[in-house]
Amino acid sequence: MGYWGRILRVNLSTGEIGVDCHDEKFYRTYLGGRGIIAYYLLKEVPAKCDPLGPDNVMVFAPSVLTGTSLPGVSRNSIGAKSPLTGGYGEGEGGGDWGVKLRWAKYDALVVTGASDKPVYIHITENVVSIRDAAELWGTEPYECSGKIIADIDDPKASMAMIGKGGEQHISFACIALGTHNYVGRSGLGAVMGSKKLKAVAVSGVSRPEVADKEKIQSLSKKMVEGYKAGMETMTEMGTARGVPVVNAAGGFPTRNFQEGSFEGFENISGRRMTDTILVDRKTCLGCPVRCKRVIEVKGKQCEVTTNYSGPEYESISGFGSNCGIDNLEAVAKANEICNQYAIDTISAAAMISGALECASKNLLPSELTDGLDLQFGSVEGMLELLIQICEQKGLGKILSKGPQQAVEILGKETEPYFLHVKNQPLPFQEPRWKKGMGLGYAISPTGAEHMANIHDVLYAAEEAPSFAAAKNMGIMEALDPSSLGAPKARLWAYMGVNRSIHNILCICSFMPYNFDQITEAVQAVTGWNISSWEVMKVSERCFNMTRWFNLREGLTSEDDMLPERFHQPLQNGALKGEFIDKDAFRETLDLTYSMLGWDEKTGVPSKGKLLELDLGWMIER
Repeated sequence: MGYWGRILRVNLSTGEIGVDCHDEKFYRTYLGGRGIIAYYLLKEVPAKCDPLGPDNVMVFAPSVLTGTSLPGVSRNSIGAKSPLTGGYGEGEGGGDWGVKLRWAKYDALVVTGASDKPVYIHITENVVSIRDAAELWGTEPYECSGKIIADIDDPKASMAMIGKGGEQHISFACIALGTHNYVGRSGLGAVMGSKKLKAVAVSGVSRPEVADKEKIQSLSKKMVEGYKAGMETMTEMGTARGVPVVNAAGGFPTRNFQEGSFEGFENISGRRMTDTILVDRKTCLGCPVRCKRVIEVKGKQCEVTTNYSGPEYESISGFGSNCGIDNLEAVAKANEICNQYAIDTISAAAMISGALECASKNLLPSELTDGLDLQFGSVEGMLELLIQICEQKGLGKILSKGPQQAVEILGKETEPYFLHVKNQPLPFQEPRWKKGMGLGYAISPTGAEHMANIHDVLYAAEEAPSFAAAKNMGIMEALDPSSLGAPKARLWAYMGVNRSIHNILCICSFMPYNFDQITEAVQAVTGWNISSWEVMKVSERCFNMTRWFNLREGLTSEDDMLPERFHQPLQNGALKGEFIDKDAFRETLDLTYSMLGWDEKTGVPSKGKLLELDLGWMIER
């Protein structure tokens, strides 16, 4: 129950198609998502291999929950060695692609080798084929999807596709799941492009059997009721509903994280979007939240169609406040351009805001800036630089390589302004406000990452409903979001690993599952007598596997550092003057290592910890 025992393999170099068969022990050990990805990458990716070479392996992995009627479990994970960080790469996306793969009677897809010509894969329950994609190469996801649907004659098929960003190996290219969901981080679209794999189309109709239908119905009812109690504004305004709150708290990244509040925040808020350019809402399969924005801008300089989803919080803060822009239509246009080329909105916006600050300090060569208005607040400058990134021209081509490579080309003096961890540009969550999140940025296997991470404000008041999750883990006292020290290290060691389970079971963070309910969901689907302790250990196991992969690829504790910007005070807002003390951060990081069972200075998992997690096979490799 809950799994097929079949993982599809496609070798693009040889054209060979096969199936790996796994038993209950495998699925109970890894569950799905990050677990299956890390397992295959550690087993099959040669150490120090070229991320854009044929030896890299791509893994598309839903979980044992995917494809059931539970709400909020239709996401899937995709992973490979990252061309952006050189280490473990992983991203998650919604929609129904993972569901359709499971309905085609496969638990995951492993793609090896590389084709010498553009191809796409079509997966059905009975036939898997590698098809010519010459006519698809160069198309954007909306056009590509339509052409594939016509080719396979299945309007219900689901697509995982790259755009020109992946084809050109842009370091932060992403993968479109349909046209309203994206696997944004780690540069996985570039890996797909290096394999000449334009798309993976899935046609599936066979739903996996579950062990306890009544329990699933009961859990589903609780989730819908819980969502209505606390998340209805998410349906109304999307993730951008939080803009006014974050701005008032002083944690709204502004002008490349120099400031924490933006004078034009209302003009780019979720409320403004709902009241002006929103025309519809979309959702992932079986989810009541409907957080995807469908927007339209007509007859203006920044015309935007309904082909793709509108901007979410990260895109709004990235192209908006962090670039000093309060024009919602311009932000929506930038978001659409990223979707058309299939590149990560977070990374693109971060690279542009870094360039704007460099320009303000006259650090960019004039031959790269001629004709560009590179001032904070310039809509024309922001959009032109984004087009240059997508089209691989001028300054944009340099920015498309990622922070470290851009600095190598532009000069060491530009380094303080391209903010990253492990070369992954920062998402737009302020770590001087949420210092536990700063710890997560440092420790995350994929570089700066905000989803499988803690948001300190959730644990700032004992009476808050969100604090119940921490109390369930044995944390009894609320913590100031801006604090560091042993209590914050303990919070991250517990709740950071706790939140990683979402990337393993492919659960949306916006559905109000607590840890016990997650365990109940696994029990109801699989019939296993699995405990919350065992689920927690799966999450801890997978977290250690990703750490081990990074160590193998040459990343060390020296890479677990925040940019210098965050050790400097914020210039305005409610948190004016707030900064992260370097010594306190290092001490807290060392304590977190120790609590995770890692060497407190090197961050290397101890032999005892790995053996406790049944990962002795990694040591032997």
